[in-house]
Amino acid sequence: MNSISNQDNILNSGPRTKGVARDGSNKSLWQTNVTAQPGNNSAANPGQIFDTLIVGAGITGLTTALLLQKEGRKCVIAEAHSPGYGTTGGTTAHINTFADTTYAEVESGFGQEASQQFAGAIAESVALIHNMVETYGIDCDFEWKQAYVYSETDEETKQLDDLYQSALRAGVSTEPAHDAPAPLPFRKAVVFDKQAQFHPLKYILGLQKAFTDLGGIVLENTLIDHIDSNDEYHTAHAGEREIKARSVVYATHIPPGGVNVLHFRNAPYRSYVVAATLKGEAYPDALIYDMQEPYHYFRTHAINGQKYLVSGGHDHKTGHGDPEQAFADLIEYTKKCYPVDKITTQWSAQYYVPADGLPYIGQMPGASGGIYVATGFNGNGMILGTVAAIVLSELISEGTSPYEKLFDPARVKPVAAFTEFVKENADVVGRFVGDRFGIEEIESLGEIVAGSGKIVEYEGQKVGIYKKENGQVTVLDPVCTHAGCIVQWNNSEKSWDCPCHGARFNCEGEVLTGPARKPLDRVSVDQAKASPAATR
Repeated sequence: MNSISNQDNILNSGPRTKGVARDGSNKSLWQTNVTAQPGNNSAANPGQIFDTLIVGAGITGLTTALLLQKEGRKCVIAEAHSPGYGTTGGTTAHINTFADTTYAEVESGFGQEASQQFAGAIAESVALIHNMVETYGIDCDFEWKQAYVYSETDEETKQLDDLYQSALRAGVSTEPAHDAPAPLPFRKAVVFDKQAQFHPLKYILGLQKAFTDLGGIVLENTLIDHIDSNDEYHTAHAGEREIKARSVVYATHIPPGGVNVLHFRNAPYRSYVVAATLKGEAYPDALIYDMQEPYHYFRTHAINGQKYLVSGGHDHKTGHGDPEQAFADLIEYTKKCYPVDKITTQWSAQYYVPADGLPYIGQMPGASGGIYVATGFNGNGMILGTVAAIVLSELISEGTSPYEKLFDPARVKPVAAFTEFVKENADVVGRFVGDRFGIEEIESLGEIVAGSGKIVEYEGQKVGIYKKENGQVTVLDPVCTHAGCIVQWNNSEKSWDCPCHGARFNCEGEVLTGPARKPLDRVSVDQAKASPAATR
């Protein structure tokens, strides 16, 4: 890792080019049309003790930092890459008063009072997002919308009735919709008023500006390796830099580093998105969701006068399934629903599904006091990342939050979570063992298709090989540096993805997303054995 002083010279050397970096080869619609703001790495004085260090500059980290900074606290954000690099830059940015974990599921696992409290937290997050836009004048295409959920089968209709009735019991406004703008014939539909959408990167870059205008510091390309603690403060180590703070927030999607109990209580998933232009004006003026499993969702967003249909779905566990097929299936379904003229962009993003359905927000299990975490947003990061910021800022400022018990990371809900916990961790064990057997053996590196990667046995050892278009190869040890599972090649994002806890590495083995901190190990081979004329 470069020294911080060298990074400062690079980061502050001039204006940014159009576009924002991201954790894969496919940029999202949002990441292609904004200009990133530079961090202010040089603003942090060596030896300074901050009130709070926030690790991660997505919606959770930036919202938490701004809430604390405007209260007069001195905060610093350490971002391993740049703001919006991860899932916040790849979201479809739906802002709802309902979540993927339905109020019926929360009632079943936690009780009706918990369901009402969950609804209250979500409503508070929607209000906060709107307040941030208004207060700081953030130009992020924020629009209020209606959201329609529709069913197509008897079984889906029963599930929709459960969603509708439980939402009412939780205090959420919804009603039947007889004229829903569903793209296909439907059995039944409900509508939720006062939903919203925005441009997620414009929003968080607005948060970043507000935060730094108040004296906050954003350190880019600053990967926190580990944290030491004493009775007075915590010391985070990032290369040659040390950052001292009285409290620490891990807003990193999943806590990084050594195996934590939360890695076993959250399962990593990939979600797929395409943006398309349509023939004519068939763009929906609402947020639309079906009830399939996994479900599909649609909305419209205009950029520079051009409308785009943004559709998502076909989720599957990270490192499982076929990403290219998931994209193909999503495109086919989108064309079935709307008169597509052209697919302009496609990308995928990662999220974590919590074992009992609710996010984990609060004091991190097994860590020193004053180290907090937020994870398990189940695909609803815009609203639940904002909920997390509300809860964490309250815990740090006031020592308590009305939601701390509901989202406590140390909670144990055997009835709600046991079955899912056992299923997901049996899968982890199965991949840990099974992926070490049945690997194809190759005689020559020329057998690897140019522009792709593969796990193979070569010269007596199991390796991950990526071959560039020019025939040059990178050979890696495929053992994930987090917990020892075997990574899988993602040809769509040109990444090595861990099927156990979701760590991802680029084609050269460098870390894209945690929980791994260290790159995949390189394996030396004779480059002369790689043929530039390999088959395609």
